[in-house]
Amino acid sequence: MTSPAVQQTRGVAAFPTIAEAITPAWLSSVLGAAVRSVEVSSVGTGQMGDSARLSLVYDDPETVPLPPTIVAKLPAADPTSRATALAGRSYEIEVRFYQQLAPDLPVRTPRLFHADVEPATADFVLLLEDLAPACQGDQLAGCTADQAALAVTEVAKLHAPRWGDPALAHIEWLDRRHARRVLDPLTLMPQLWAGFVERYADALDEEVIEVGERFIDRLAIWYERRPEPWSIVHNDYRLDNLLFGSDNGGPPIAVVDWQTASHGPPVADVAYFLGAGLLPDERRRHEVDLVRAYHRAVTAAGAHGWSWDRCWEDYRRYAYAGLHMAVLASMIVEQTPRGDEMFMAMAHRHTRQVVELASEELLS
Repeated sequence: MTSPAVQQTRGVAAFPTIAEAITPAWLSSVLGAAVRSVEVSSVGTGQMGDSARLSLVYDDPETVPLPPTIVAKLPAADPTSRATALAGRSYEIEVRFYQQLAPDLPVRTPRLFHADVEPATADFVLLLEDLAPACQGDQLAGCTADQAALAVTEVAKLHAPRWGDPALAHIEWLDRRHARRVLDPLTLMPQLWAGFVERYADALDEEVIEVGERFIDRLAIWYERRPEPWSIVHNDYRLDNLLFGSDNGGPPIAVVDWQTASHGPPVADVAYFLGAGLLPDERRRHEVDLVRAYHRAVTAAGAHGWSWDRCWEDYRRYAYAGLHMAVLASMIVEQTPRGDEMFMAMAHRHTRQVVELASEELLS
């Protein structure tokens, strides 16, 4: 296998950046096995990147220790999403996560076969394990309490190993406080909020607008009061980025789409997942038990001294994470009908979560 280091030829990435450019010759060179042919088909629902399933025929399949299908992840074809990824270093972050952090973490992610990135142009390619027949979660439909329990205990495997690790603050691409010099959320978010309300005026409940207005007014407090200990966080830990095992097989759960990984408050991933991953009635019924399950898992695995009271308070504080993401992401990626429906579901479900948890008390 070739090195995952960046390869450049006259300023142009020396690797394919669209699915149609993936050839047997290139695959052979990076996989270390002779690939006779490749068939490409689209897969996934991501808006910040394009993914394709590659069905491979090897010259000597009996001796090749590689699967017949793999997944290629590539830059988004949409120019808005591509520009956002470049500004936020999203593709670089995902490549670096798979290269530098994933090998030492017990959280289930796809196996990496090859990675290349050119940060200056947002060109990248990832070749990853195809986890089919595991099935992608559906952010619109929501999930069961059993699936939610799997999700919160799995994310503890991401958080616990590097819980409170001061070395994380020195990983430049991971510690997103550096990025605020380029994309200052305190300047950006009020502008995006105004556009969000204008675009979705006919679909937004008055409660969302009222809660959102007060949140934007107190955004500086929310950003500044982010108590440590911190760890590696996913930052977009939701159903569309999780795969669940099916009757036909696949791992019980796996986590994909690491473009937003950062150094931050761990329980924010839990609040973000539960706030929209469960439909509101199911969340109310199971919320406390699921947060307790996370607390047990993460403290048993290394988050020592982190009390239940502190866990619950942090969970309430970060209930705003989903509303924040609904506004931010909807306005900086390609607009699609499914995306609009998803962002409206997130905005309404997370607003209900904020109100029912009295999260606004923590912004005073």
